[in-house]
Amino acid sequence: MAIQNRYDFVLFFDVKDGNPNGDPDSGNLPRIDHQTFHGLVTDGCLKRKVRDYIVAAKAKSEEEAEAGFEIYFQTKGGKNKRVLNLQNEKAFEALNLKSKDKKHEDQTKAQRWMCQHFYDVRTFGAVMSTEVNCGQVRGPVQMVFARSVDPILQQEISITRKSVATVKEAENQIKNHGDITGTIGRKSIVPYGLYRTHGFISANEAQSTGFDETDLELFWQSLLNMFDLDRSASRGMMAARRLIVFKHDSKLGNAPAHTLFERVKVSLLSDNDDKAKRFPRDFSDYVIEFDSENLPTGVSVIEKL
Repeated sequence: MAIQNRYDFVLFFDVKDGNPNGDPDSGNLPRIDHQTFHGLVTDGCLKRKVRDYIVAAKAKSEEEAEAGFEIYFQTKGGKNKRVLNLQNEKAFEALNLKSKDKKHEDQTKAQRWMCQHFYDVRTFGAVMSTEVNCGQVRGPVQMVFARSVDPILQQEISITRKSVATVKEAENQIKNHGDITGTIGRKSIVPYGLYRTHGFISANEAQSTGFDETDLELFWQSLLNMFDLDRSASRGMMAARRLIVFKHDSKLGNAPAHTLFERVKVSLLSDNDDKAKRFPRDFSDYVIEFDSENLPTGVSVIEKL
C-alpha cells in the first residue's frame, strides 16, 4: 500500500577539498550562484546519487536488480539499459501489447508496469512519452537545489602526470626536453562547504505510482549513505551530516513546508576566532539548531542523523 503521510525534510551535507557538482558551462568548476558566490548542487546530481545507491543496494547480480527495484535512468551498461525506448518497450513486451498501436489504454497499462518495476520512476517520476510511449509520471519525491550555507571558494589546482597518451607526444617531449616530462592538468575543488537542501514527499502522488513504506525507508537509507558509494578523487570528503524529517499525520499535510524549514537554522560558532568564522573549514565550525517547541498539531519530527 502506498504511503499515507506527507513528509518534508532538510538534508545537510558537506564537502572538503572536492568538487560536489561540476558545472560544464564553466570548465567543470564547482557550481555557484554568481551573485552571492554560494555553492550549488543540482537536484539531478543528488537524485543520481540516490539512483546509484539503489543499484548497489538492490543488485541481485552484476546485470540484474531485485524485482521492483530496477533503475530507469542508468549510467552504466549497454544500450539495453541506457536507451529509454528500449526500457519502455519492456513494459509492452511483458504485457503482450504492441507499442506501435499507440492505444491510450495500452499506454496506461505500460505506465503502471513501469512504476511497479522501476524504483526511480515511482519515486521521482519520469517523462516516458518518447517514440515508445509510456506516458509521464509525476513522482511523489521532489528535491530542490542544494545551496551552501556560506559563500564558497572555487579553487583550481594544477596537477601533473608523468605519462603521455601517444607515442608522438612522447617523441616531441624527448626531442624538446630530453625526456618525457608528462602532462599538466587542472583540478577544481571547494576547500570546504556545508550544503543544505530541502525535499518534499507527497502521499497524494504516491497513490498514483505505488510508492510505499519500503520505498520510503530505502530512500532515507540512500540519503544517509549515498556519498559513501560515490567516492572519487575529484569529490574529496563528502558526507551526509544531518537529516531532519517532518512527518504529517495527513496526506495533505498539517502545516506549510516553509514554516517547518524555518525552524532549522545554521550559524558559525560564536567564539573569538575570527578566522574560523570567516573561513569555515570543518563541520565542527557550525551549529545547527532546531526549534522543536510548539510544533503545529499533526506534525512530528524524525531525526535520521
